[in-house]
Amino acid sequence: MTSQPQAAGAPRAEMSHSARHHIPALPDGLALGASPGNAPWSRSATARRVELLARTLESAVIPRLVLARREAAAPDYAGAAGPSAEDVRALLDLTLAGDLPGALGFVAVLRARGVALERIYLEALAPVARELGEMWLADACSFTTVTVGLCCLQQVVLENHAAFGVRQASRGAGRRVLLSPVPGEQHGFGILLVGEFFRRQGWEVCSGTGASARELVATVRKGWFGIVGLSLSCEDRLEPLAALIHDMRRATRNPDLGVMVGGSVFLERPELATLVGADATATDAQSTVLKAETLLALLSGAEDDLGSG
Repeated sequence: MTSQPQAAGAPRAEMSHSARHHIPALPDGLALGASPGNAPWSRSATARRVELLARTLESAVIPRLVLARREAAAPDYAGAAGPSAEDVRALLDLTLAGDLPGALGFVAVLRARGVALERIYLEALAPVARELGEMWLADACSFTTVTVGLCCLQQVVLENHAAFGVRQASRGAGRRVLLSPVPGEQHGFGILLVGEFFRRQGWEVCSGTGASARELVATVRKGWFGIVGLSLSCEDRLEPLAALIHDMRRATRNPDLGVMVGGSVFLERPELATLVGADATATDAQSTVLKAETLLALLSGAEDDLGSG
């Protein structure tokens, strides 16, 4: 990857925060909103934002989506059925037993069937990780069993790192992301998986796993990041998450920092992303990267538009 959050989301940082302007909402959990307290935009200003959005999508976002689709159509996808429900169940049994050689061998069998690693990660490993979490919450297995199982999945990802086609990080266009579970979360497999997809698209990835809230705030104060991604699995930590996002926005060196949230909490209730002060949420590792690309392009494009106006 219970209590309700307070009614209002975390306020945005005071920056040249006039730079955080209203941009029309996007579908599927990606929305950029005006800062609390901003006056409504006039009809002409709104039209200008719509024009900006269209131009940004045409020049920056759509070409990246096309590139991602071309990569997804690589030969190792051709004609191969994805992991079946039986495959997921078999992998779950292996991870529950802590059988790393068996899990690695099973992934190798799937690859030999022509299933790409991307699909194995999204359609087998991710569902197994979610199932482990649900079993723990339902007291169907112990914390130790879940921990061993998730460590097994993490090692599978690490062992296949080179085969996943990770690119050298691009230094341009702010493509640097900080990924972290919310402090207090027990497991970080989802963050590890998301990081692999970011690296595959040429992002420089920094991990905040194990860091305290104060350390995460210090990280964005010292380094420059285009996007911060935070993962949460338990609604009990929604208020600390909102406070963390608020503090990171105040401390960041990037006045146009994009903040994304993910985890089981937001899968079930994506509207909570807005309440905690985030810009976007996504349903899986692949869509997280594509939405991060969109968010980065929109924020930087909007800033350029202000500067040219």
